[in-house]
Amino acid sequence: MIILPTAYLAPQAWYEAYVAADEVMIEAQESFAKQTFRNRCLIHDAQGHEVSLTVPVLKVEHKQLTRDVQISYQQHWQHQHWMALRSAYGKSPYWDYYADYFAPFYQRETRWLLDLNDGLHDVIVRLLHNKPNEQLARLAHTTTYMQADLEQYWGNGTSILDSLMENGPIE
Repeated sequence: MIILPTAYLAPQAWYEAYVAADEVMIEAQESFAKQTFRNRCLIHDAQGHEVSLTVPVLKVEHKQLTRDVQISYQQHWQHQHWMALRSAYGKSPYWDYYADYFAPFYQRETRWLLDLNDGLHDVIVRLLHNKPNEQLARLAHTTTYMQADLEQYWGNGTSILDSLMENGPIE
């Protein structure tokens, strides 16, 4: 079993660990760490420059659990993220096939960061395995704190979307 931290549009190394594991648990009981991939991702724009996208969260109290972190909608982050994704991947080979799977996440509000990350993860896994209509098992969350070795899952930090939009499914 492997324990992974939640991640917004997780890096490719996170997905490599996920695919290689027999069983995966998402650490939901840890204290939320600011300025991490839990609510941020890096993508490459059309010119190859790294772009950082951050999901704003409501003020995090000292030692607030990751499972309790709520998304803030005071800023128009969804529109900004969608425009950045469209700009970065709009001319990539798979954008036209995959955009409609991601659009709902940028059109509706999701209260909890963990739910947003899990929902995006489900879409990514289905598309990576070329099973867009198949229901795959949802991620299980830890019910007690289980420390994960976080650094090994970030790799170079760029989102799996870079590879997915350019190369399509892995099968």
